[in-house]
Amino acid sequence: MRKLTQKMDQAVKNIDNKEGKYLTFTLADEEYGIGILKIKEIIGMMPITSVPQTPEFVKGVINLRGKVIPVMDLRIRFDLEASDYTDRTCIIVVEIGGENSNVMIGIVVDTVSEVLNIKSVEIEPAPSFGTELDTEYILGIAKIEGGVKILLDIDRVLRSDELSMLESVG
Repeated sequence: MRKLTQKMDQAVKNIDNKEGKYLTFTLADEEYGIGILKIKEIIGMMPITSVPQTPEFVKGVINLRGKVIPVMDLRIRFDLEASDYTDRTCIIVVEIGGENSNVMIGIVVDTVSEVLNIKSVEIEPAPSFGTELDTEYILGIAKIEGGVKILLDIDRVLRSDELSMLESVG
C-alpha cells in the first residue's frame, strides 16, 4: 500500500512539473504537444537530402542557414500511416539532449496548431498499456476543450542508439 501511495505522489509531482506552454500540432488527425522551450523554430517543408543506411523514419538532412540538421518523420516514427506532404506540412526544429551534447533535429508534422498554456490540473499521467507498448516518450495527456492532446517528452522519442546515429548524420 505504501509503495502505491509513493507512486501516486510521484505521479502528481511529475504532473506539476509538466505545466507550461506547449506547441501543439497534428499527426494523422491526433493532437500532440511539445514543451515550447524545446522548440527552436518552425519552418515550411523544404528539400530533404536522403542519407543512405538510416532508419525509415529518418527522412534525411536539411541545410538550415548553413547548419546540417537531420529530419525525421514523426508519423513513421510512431508507426502511423505515411501521408503525402501538403502545403500545411511543417518541420519543427527541436533541441534534444544527446549523449555528448544537445542535438538539433527537425521533425515533420502534418500541421502546427497553436501554443497553449496547459495547467497541471488539465494533465493526467500517460495511461499504462502494459509491458508491450513503450510510452516513456509520453509526458501526459492534456484534457482541453473536450478533447485530448498527447504531450510528448521529445528527449525520449528516440532511443539512445537512434539519437547517436542522428548525431553522426547531422
